[in-house]
Amino acid sequence: MLKSAIRAITVAAAISATAAGAYAANPKVGGAPMYANKNIIENAVNSKDHTTLVAAVKAAGLVDTLQGKGPFTVFAPTNEAFAALPKGTVETLLKPENKAQLTKILTCHVVAADAMSKTIEKMIKDDKGTHDVKTVGGCILKAKESMGKITLTDETGGVAHVTIADVKQSNGVIHVIDKVLLPKM
Repeated sequence: MLKSAIRAITVAAAISATAAGAYAANPKVGGAPMYANKNIIENAVNSKDHTTLVAAVKAAGLVDTLQGKGPFTVFAPTNEAFAALPKGTVETLLKPENKAQLTKILTCHVVAADAMSKTIEKMIKDDKGTHDVKTVGGCILKAKESMGKITLTDETGGVAHVTIADVKQSNGVIHVIDKVLLPKM
């Protein structure tokens, strides 16, 4: 009896240590821990750097999608990235009558795959320096790598830099970016 209790405690401790190690590997985003066992929305709502993105996802009606099974890769612009858009753009996009345009922009930040940075870097290398990334919104992003950092060029020529890579989620991965990616309109 005592042996089995000790064995159970040892196994529980090993599982706990393994789980803690998995969480420790994920970077903090917006001052909040990101948990690999939570989905994209469950983690994003805790980032103080992504309140605009979360509001936009809610306004576009994409919460259920991004809580879904996935896998998804989300290039997540920060509040600063949204603030860099021309004055009034965010407020205009959040209006109900602009839901289709907002949805198009947001889905140009989502890929229907679980693409960690090493995978993206390999695709870039295999494609001799630039890899076309097709998003669920139908946009084509140009991924490049320079000095260990991934950049994405949108359809308007804007360039976003991945500032925090490989934030694991239960339904994919988030890469934090410093610019809002825009489709050709």
